[in-house]
Amino acid sequence: MDVERQQELVALVSRVAAGDRGAFRVLYERTSAKLLASICRILRDRAAAEDAVQEAYLKIWNRAGDFDNALGSPIAWMTTIARHTAIDAARRGAERVSAASSDLAPDLIERLADPATAGGGPAVTLRLTACLDALETDRRTMVLLAYCAGWSREELAQRFDRPVATVKTIIRRSLIALKECLGGSD
Repeated sequence: MDVERQQELVALVSRVAAGDRGAFRVLYERTSAKLLASICRILRDRAAAEDAVQEAYLKIWNRAGDFDNALGSPIAWMTTIARHTAIDAARRGAERVSAASSDLAPDLIERLADPATAGGGPAVTLRLTACLDALETDRRTMVLLAYCAGWSREELAQRFDRPVATVKTIIRRSLIALKECLGGSD
């Protein structure tokens, strides 16, 4: 970064510390692409990265008075805040992932095949249980987390340490196997 641009950023951060919203808007315009790229490398999910960028800029707004040009450049300071924000977001995601252990709620299948909503009573529950049990443990857990707990493909990819495209394929193939096992009906 050239000296002139760095001086401009120092001045902008100083004005932001004084509560200048216009300076904050300019600071955002000048630096948001770099911070988004930095966060995307950590989170690998565009929507989550965009949320983290917004959170990072809120922190920058609130902490602009803490910036000390003698300790480093404004962009390095802001990137540090953005990286910490992304890491915190990743940890929150990991906590959600780890909260759903592979041992899902024992009554999940019964609730899924609730006779009041699915029809067929215990027979449906038994068939669904048998078909789900025929799937490999990871595949069964992916399907249940996706369709019963509302997990995104990205969350599943993180939980199972697999690429998102692979998770999508596994879920699709698992649903095909379940459909076939249940007799091919919709």
